[in-house]
Amino acid sequence: MDPIRIGEGYYLQPSGQVAAKPYTLLRQALARSAKVAVAKYAWSGRERLGLLRVRDDVIVLHAMRWPDEIRDPTELLPPPVELSDDEIDGALALMDTMTREDLEDEEFRDTYTEAIQQIIEAKRDHRELPAAPEPTEPDRVVDLMAALQESVQKVKASRGEDAEVHDLPKTRKASKTTAKKQSAARTGSAAKASGRKPRRSA
Repeated sequence: MDPIRIGEGYYLQPSGQVAAKPYTLLRQALARSAKVAVAKYAWSGRERLGLLRVRDDVIVLHAMRWPDEIRDPTELLPPPVELSDDEIDGALALMDTMTREDLEDEEFRDTYTEAIQQIIEAKRDHRELPAAPEPTEPDRVVDLMAALQESVQKVKASRGEDAEVHDLPKTRKASKTTAKKQSAARTGSAAKASGRKPRRSA
């Protein structure tokens, strides 16, 4: 099943003692079989499908989207481009350097919710609101193509191949400036040869 069809998750609770036994039976059957169940239920006046699975001895219902609720992504595709094997190898090498096993880090915390909670607690206790942190310098923008090129060079070096670095072509503006300088130099040389000073342009 395509994960794009799976939506929000909700814990299910049995309603009273009567539902306790079938709930426990379904939970244990799902856990032992290592399978999930698909159920149909009503939500906001509409019939929907749900995915049932076990998590920490509780049944979880994941809402599912109907096929007609999923947008066709073909219109979002970029124009066709050509990629070399070296570029793909470089992307894979870059991914390897950025791979990690967990998301337990400061950058993966919900700092917004924590800040709101601190404000609520300060107002409730009639304390001074926490000071807003000073704005930090914006993160350095990573040149993806430069990073990929560097990774490609590392991959080639590991294979014992020569890693050539090609400079980007000069812009048209720079070419025009160079052409003007060369033209001015030629004009000055011609004027010097004739013994006359070049006339200034308006």
